[in-house]
Parts: sequence; C-alpha cells; structure tokens
Amino acid sequence: MDLTDPPAATGPDAVPGAHRLLDIPGVRNARDVGGFTTTQGARVRTGLLYRTGWLAELTPEGALAVAKLGVRTVLDLRDPAEIERWPDRLHGLEPATAHHPLLPQDGEDHYGKPLAEAYRLITDTAADTLPALLGRLTEAGALPALLHCAVGRDRTGIAVAVLLGALGVADEDIVDDYLLSNLGLGLLDGVPQEYVDANGVVRVTEVVGPALITGVLAVLRERYGSPAAFLVEHGLGEQGLARLRELFLDPA
Repeated sequence: MDLTDPPAATGPDAVPGAHRLLDIPGVRNARDVGGFTTTQGARVRTGLLYRTGWLAELTPEGALAVAKLGVRTVLDLRDPAEIERWPDRLHGLEPATAHHPLLPQDGEDHYGKPLAEAYRLITDTAADTLPALLGRLTEAGALPALLHCAVGRDRTGIAVAVLLGALGVADEDIVDDYLLSNLGLGLLDGVPQEYVDANGVVRVTEVVGPALITGVLAVLRERYGSPAAFLVEHGLGEQGLARLRELFLDPA
C-alpha cells in the first residue's frame, strides 16, 4: 500500500469545516471530534471528545476554556521523552491523565522518518495501543476527554480516524477532519513550520494530503475487514465496541 501523497491543495477554502476549530489560548489545532453523520444515519455526539496539539503552552486563559469544555480525561499520545521535555501545563486543572504512546518504544529515533513510513509503523503496531486507548473512553466518568500528541495531526489523526471509522463515519468526512489540521496548524500560507523534536533536532511540518490517512484505513481493512473489526479483535471486544457506539452515537 502506497502511503505517499500527491501535492495537497492549499488555501483556507481547500479545507472544509474551518468553523470547527476552537480557540483555546496556548493550544493549536483544537476541535470537537463530534458532529459527523455516519453512513447509517446516526450522528456522532459533540462535547465528548476533543483533539488538540500539546498542552505544554496552555495559558491560564486556555485552561479556563478547557474547564468550560468539562474535560475529565487527558489522553497523551506522545513518547515519554516528549512528555518529560514538554509536560502538559494544566494550571490547576485536575483531569485524569493517561499516556498511550503510539510510536513504538523500541529505543529507535522515529522522529526523522518520512511521514508515510511513520504512519505505516504506527499502523503496523496499532494493535498494541489503539484498542486500549479507545477503550479508555468507555470507562465510567472518562468523558468528556481531550486527546493530543505534539501538533495534534499525525498520531492524534490516526487515533481519531480509527475511532470515527469504527463509529461508521464515511471516509470522506474522516479525511475532511484530518485535513483540517493543515489550517489548524497555520500551514496553508505555504510556509513550512519548524519544530524541535524530543531529541532537540529541528524538524519541519508541512501541508499533508489525504493519502496518509486513507492509507491507514485501507491497511486496517485489508487485514481485518474494518476499523471496528480491528478494535474488536485486538482487545476492545464486541461489548467494548457496542459501548463506544452507545456513548458516541445518537441513533438515526
């Protein structure tokens, strides 16, 4: 499966759903995961799960905004080295926190890999991480929750895509949500943005197209039949999937 992308369209008009981006001071790329209609006509509930970039630069004003969202759980997908170097700043907020690193913890430096390779690596090892991560959302009192990695696009994007796919959201809408990160990260002006990884190496974030995330979904379908079947087979179980759908979906 080729996970490379053709040149992506640029400009705010190229990304549907711009109105979904949330203003949380000190946090980039924030939005509600809900609001989509599934292929069966159900609607993904809003106000239950938010996706963002890291909270390491959250301001006191931003903390007030997070508090207004009612966030009870923060799920951090970063590596331990990233968390140690840039811990979340919660300014007195006391959500439950859980760390579910999506990149393999094998001692290798994965930050410099091409995105296609990194996405494939995460997909290949997802059985060890994603069912447990998404299962956390079904625990009593876990919602509303906030899910983040570093910039809220790649690791967060994969986790959200699998969740939405398991809920029955169409690929077109999953792609729209994924591509909204181009706008949420300020990449549509054509100027790549630099960031420093956990090893202190300067990297560049550039605009992405849809093939990275559709490639992840395609791999899961080739191997398991569907994102839902993948989660069921690797630990979530039929009961866990039913609970996830019960929590997140308003029936048609």
